[in-house]
Amino acid sequence: MRVVVIGGYGNFGARICRGLAGSPGMEVVAAGRHPDIGRRGIADLDLQHARLDHSAHDFPAALKRLAPDLVIHCAGPFQTQDYRVALAALAAGAHYLDLADGRRFVARFAQSMQSAARAAKRAAISGASSVPALSSAVIDSLTGRLPKIEEIRIAIAPGQRAPRGEATIAAVLGYAGKPFKWMSGGAWRDAWGWQELTRLRFDGLGVRWAAACDVPDLELFPRLYPGTRTVEFRAALELGTQQFALWLAAMLRRRGVSLPIERWAKPLDRIASWMNVFGGDLGGMLVSLLGRRSDGSRARFEWHLTADARHGPEIPCMAAVLLARKFAEGGVTLRGAFPCTGFLALPEFEAEFARWRITTVLREEDA
Repeated sequence: MRVVVIGGYGNFGARICRGLAGSPGMEVVAAGRHPDIGRRGIADLDLQHARLDHSAHDFPAALKRLAPDLVIHCAGPFQTQDYRVALAALAAGAHYLDLADGRRFVARFAQSMQSAARAAKRAAISGASSVPALSSAVIDSLTGRLPKIEEIRIAIAPGQRAPRGEATIAAVLGYAGKPFKWMSGGAWRDAWGWQELTRLRFDGLGVRWAAACDVPDLELFPRLYPGTRTVEFRAALELGTQQFALWLAAMLRRRGVSLPIERWAKPLDRIASWMNVFGGDLGGMLVSLLGRRSDGSRARFEWHLTADARHGPEIPCMAAVLLARKFAEGGVTLRGAFPCTGFLALPEFEAEFARWRITTVLREEDA
């Protein structure tokens, strides 16, 4: 299987190339705008390289010349993209995966791409990343013990010293101070990007301030888990100064001040890196569920993940790596367009966690 990784030299794309290189029955092509520069970071890998710009007018033809069987799209941010890469992949006769975390992009993907994917007799899957692929796998693993879910709260806490990536920062800053809907108490209400501050405790990290983020889970999970009355997602930076600086910038935008902070992603990343000396190596993820057991008693389950700064950025790449291997083995038989929910089970992720020395713990208590 010939796999073309678009954005294959970026923060996540290079990790996916590294995770797939040398896999049985798989030929990996790292593709990007500047392969001569980007290939230096993965020069030790046995793979091919290609110059490919997904925003160029001749992109569909250029992609088709690479003759892919599977295209993995890692070149974000996805909040401002349409589905031209997915359409080009299908037109080239390939299956398609992406690491999109843009809410609209992932939530509307199936409806927008269904006819094209079925006509091509290929699978197109969006959101093969921490959300919604991993977050839904965690919830699915607990539905047997908590069949009636009332509340889902998810949070990610990156380590200060973890590589961030310019596209990731631009995506996060893009919705700071802007309104979006989330389900709260059974009704849709407005939340504001990087507002809605609360304190959350992460296993191994302690307590951090966490702010609201707009992700696909907020739209997908109320439909995927009927009866859920609250679905929230937050992110918690390690350094309080950074968290409150972003909160303040978001507040100013919310009040009408024009701050194009997403355009400052590169210099802000540089400034954040200068502050690494004040931060640590650990990051984490929290999935908290409140609901009722089979006997009617109320319970809360908290799933905690902890990773160090070197290995934490592997987590958003795991779903794409696992699914690519499934495609190569003929394990993905569905045809059509889908968000990345239900394709991977938590034990499949846990095998990757062990490889990278990432730890998880599950806590249960009466509520």
